[in-house]
Amino acid sequence: MGVFERYAPFIQDFVYQNCWENLRAIQVAAGDAIFNTDENVLLSASTASGKTEAAFFPILTLFSEDMPRSVGAIYIGPLKALINDQFSRLNDLCEEAQIPVWHWHGDVAQSHKNKLLKHPSGILQITPESLEAMLLHKHADIARLFGDLRFIVIDEVHSLMRGDRGGQTLCLMERLSRMAGVNPRRIGLSATIGDLQGTGAFLASGTGRGTVIPRIDEKGVRWRLSMEHFYIGEGSVPEENVTDRQEDMPSADISLPAAEEASDPAPKDADPGIGYIFEHTRGKKCLVFVNSREECEMVTTTLRQYCEAANEPDRFLIHHGNLSASYRETAESLMKDEEQFQTTVTTATLELGIDIGRLERAFQIDAPFTVSSFLQRMGRTGRRDLPPEMWFVMREEIPEARAMLPAILPWSLLQGIALIQLYIEERFVEPPKLDRLPYSLLYHQTMSTLASCGEMTPAALASRVLPLSYFYRISQEDYKLMLRHLIQIDHIEQTENGGLIVGITGERITNNFRFYAVFQEDEEYTVRSVSEELGTIVKPPPAGEKIAIAGHVWVVDEVDHKRHLVYCTQVKGKIPAYFGQCPGDVHTRVLERMREVLAEQKNYPYLMQHAGERLSEARNTALYSGMLNEPLVCLGGEMWCLFPWLGTYAFLALERFLKLRCAQELKLSGMDSSRPYFIQFKMKAGREEFFRVVKEEAKKPIDPMELLYPKEEPMFEKYDEFLPAELVRKGFAYGILDVEGMLKRIAQW
Repeated sequence: MGVFERYAPFIQDFVYQNCWENLRAIQVAAGDAIFNTDENVLLSASTASGKTEAAFFPILTLFSEDMPRSVGAIYIGPLKALINDQFSRLNDLCEEAQIPVWHWHGDVAQSHKNKLLKHPSGILQITPESLEAMLLHKHADIARLFGDLRFIVIDEVHSLMRGDRGGQTLCLMERLSRMAGVNPRRIGLSATIGDLQGTGAFLASGTGRGTVIPRIDEKGVRWRLSMEHFYIGEGSVPEENVTDRQEDMPSADISLPAAEEASDPAPKDADPGIGYIFEHTRGKKCLVFVNSREECEMVTTTLRQYCEAANEPDRFLIHHGNLSASYRETAESLMKDEEQFQTTVTTATLELGIDIGRLERAFQIDAPFTVSSFLQRMGRTGRRDLPPEMWFVMREEIPEARAMLPAILPWSLLQGIALIQLYIEERFVEPPKLDRLPYSLLYHQTMSTLASCGEMTPAALASRVLPLSYFYRISQEDYKLMLRHLIQIDHIEQTENGGLIVGITGERITNNFRFYAVFQEDEEYTVRSVSEELGTIVKPPPAGEKIAIAGHVWVVDEVDHKRHLVYCTQVKGKIPAYFGQCPGDVHTRVLERMREVLAEQKNYPYLMQHAGERLSEARNTALYSGMLNEPLVCLGGEMWCLFPWLGTYAFLALERFLKLRCAQELKLSGMDSSRPYFIQFKMKAGREEFFRVVKEEAKKPIDPMELLYPKEEPMFEKYDEFLPAELVRKGFAYGILDVEGMLKRIAQW
């Protein structure tokens, strides 16, 4: 029997009503895996390929044949917007079969949640944070609500694999299964997975099942790509920014967007890159992706100023995680309206699978950090039989006349080209990072378990938390150390008979709604120098790093996490990027491909006129500087620049290795990094001595703990501040610093 014939009649009717001539390859493969095996299933296919329907058609068919006696399937979505979108799609499908679809997150009415609690059934759509709250506050109801749970569908599974939120999701699935006495199959959905086998193993953790990963032979997809470069502050938008060429690149089937007429040039003091976006979104429905919340606000404000200057009605919306639900939902509904031609400026909040209608194109300001993010963002377009279309807008300050080598290279332009070429040439997508030491999450799951279960012996608590598969690298000794510390700071209290309960201080943490999330909210820190208040920043770097605020550069003297204060001293120089600004690992392969972009003479058909000219300049600079022949370049006198071509975490390890193991012998000082691109410093030694010392030091045994500064507590995860300093240091040294990647690169010099 074919998959279509196996579907329930109401599913077959749905297919006919939507005039589908045949099932897509992903739907056939998913049906075969779900109907004919008892394994977990990982479905990886391009955006808008029908993965959600591929998973739920067979699940709903099985439910119609044998209705679950409780909630039968949980759909875990990473974003409220995605859940709201999928909720309406699934409701239409399930209505005829009388299978209820529930959704549960912070914006859902309590009356809707109460109905589920009274009549647990059908499909529950929920975020990881709301599932955490449910396990915490509805502990006694879990067995009744989920006693016949058969499937857990995890959408955009790749987005949960690069930090504590994915670990939390894994812990929640295991905890719920144990509490309800079930072992549901897991179905993972994603469009951008770099390591299918690793992801399949991650998905199966703790289930005792394997993972079926169907191989889908997809037809080639035509992309419409362009990339243009602008100097900020150079005045009006150039008249001819888009060529009318159309070229195909056989390996990826890429074409260029057609030329468009620009209207009157923008004001002379305008930002030409933003003006370019303003002109080429007129009369169209578009998304503009940026890499931070602050940039999102700035770009939206600037675009609205363009509307005022041109006497046009405001046609720009904004969408990011710190906006209220009403603002976000207004933007989502307006973008779905086929009659509206508005553009939304957004961060990663609209990067994932929400269908917001017939989008004509996406813009990306500067390069995203990962190939995965590039593919997701471009995949927002290209629905309704249009090719995916993305316009990169690379903006750069005009280099000062006397600027030295590293500052005159267009790093964002190089990174954007590298991301595209890596996928075209190698189908490269970043693999999951699953070898961290997640002590912050360990604290969170310990407090959540204790708050929901009440008094437990230390052994009982450890037996609930430590066996969770995400904590496989954490030892019993480390766990004892953490529990003793939590007792000392009153997050946990020991009763007279030796049991453990949540302490008074701990209750203030667990009773706050912010406790449900393990990702770091953008909490503001006040920056002070002596008695002067300079402003606020989010995610402050550790002491010794630099920040830019109030038009100057400052070195951080101390960070007071309890009072949210940063104390600093003014210094000269330009601001380097610091670790806290980097929203994830820029992979070493991306940096290596950036070097290849500089070294090769290949023309990329998506580069527009100014981007092509800027790349030619950069290639000439790289050629004449000698930076392509060896990584260390003398900038004049005692000034040197090192180009290691390493990803974020290996770069971070190299910085510390040079400072702590090599600086004294090399008489190295004034180290100033722009992560993960280059390191500038003064050095009394010469080139040969540099490589000799570095290689000799690299051959000696090295413990990652040696690469931490004295008394440093690098707090980057949400609950690090409640952990003993020893574990914070250990988690950073062994879970973040890529010493192996650093040593591999040094061996190649």
